[in-house]
Amino acid sequence: MSRAVTLIRSASLSDVAEYAYAATAPAESRLIFLAGACPLNEDGSTAAIGDIAGQAAKAVENMRIALADSGASLHDVLSTRVLVASHRREDLVTAWGGVVRTAFGDHDVPSTLMGVTVLGYDGQLVEIEAIAAVLDS
Repeated sequence: MSRAVTLIRSASLSDVAEYAYAATAPAESRLIFLAGACPLNEDGSTAAIGDIAGQAAKAVENMRIALADSGASLHDVLSTRVLVASHRREDLVTAWGGVVRTAFGDHDVPSTLMGVTVLGYDGQLVEIEAIAAVLDS
């Protein structure tokens, strides 16, 4: 399957980051803008209360579903923004390195990791925004 997303790395920037610094999609691609994937169960309850890794995993699962319903997969994602309701760097690393980065595998999309004060649902600690691009045949 031909992919629309091209990841861009820069030899002029640090290679410490575990993601590409930019991504492009050709003009003929269809862009998909996902709402923030939340760690919600089908009944609307918040999954994995108090567990950042568990909530990140549920958010990734829900993001995969939204992507599939849009005709895309994680390998079609152009960029992400990972929000973690915490002021502790360790919590951000737990969500990112232990879950989100692992889910994307070798498709190391440009990503922003942010600690925030609060998220929208009771007990919510993680949310993942994404933009994807696909080539429709």
